[in-house]
Amino acid sequence: MAAGHHLGDEHERVVGEPMTVQRAAGFRNGIDVRVRLRRAGAGSDAAFDGAWWPRSHDLAAELPELVAALDTLGVRVARFTYPEQAWTPIERKVAVSGRTVRTGAFRSMDPALVSLTTDGDRRLDLLVVPPEADALTGVRALRLAAGQREESGTPERVLATAGSWSRPEVVVPITGVRAG
Repeated sequence: MAAGHHLGDEHERVVGEPMTVQRAAGFRNGIDVRVRLRRAGAGSDAAFDGAWWPRSHDLAAELPELVAALDTLGVRVARFTYPEQAWTPIERKVAVSGRTVRTGAFRSMDPALVSLTTDGDRRLDLLVVPPEADALTGVRALRLAAGQREESGTPERVLATAGSWSRPEVVVPITGVRAG
């Protein structure tokens, strides 16, 4: 009985302590941030350098996660520019992981792209997979945009190709139903 009582006391102490939750960079509530970059050595004539599939159009929620995920890939974002019409506005300076990322919204940008400038003044253009894309289209678009092929073309073409593949048709037999 004493052993059971002791375990109960130990459990109470653990449960009663304040809980600290730390998320790994690039994860939101345990879900991986969906970003892919082109591989090193891929041709330089591609229209973009990778793809990002955010979960919403809310940059205040999405940008810190993107920057943290890219940081784990060795890409330190200094500036983030985006098409004004495609996103909810965000502050001009955003604190991410103890540093400041400058942002800028532009009316003239392609609504399917965002641009990043790294600490080394390298520019990266990312195709934005619409948040409302279904899972199959989103994953295909990430792979196509990050592939080594130069044929990826325009953002619209990649997104159309990703969504145009035939989906498997599932036939479910209905039993016990009579016609008529």
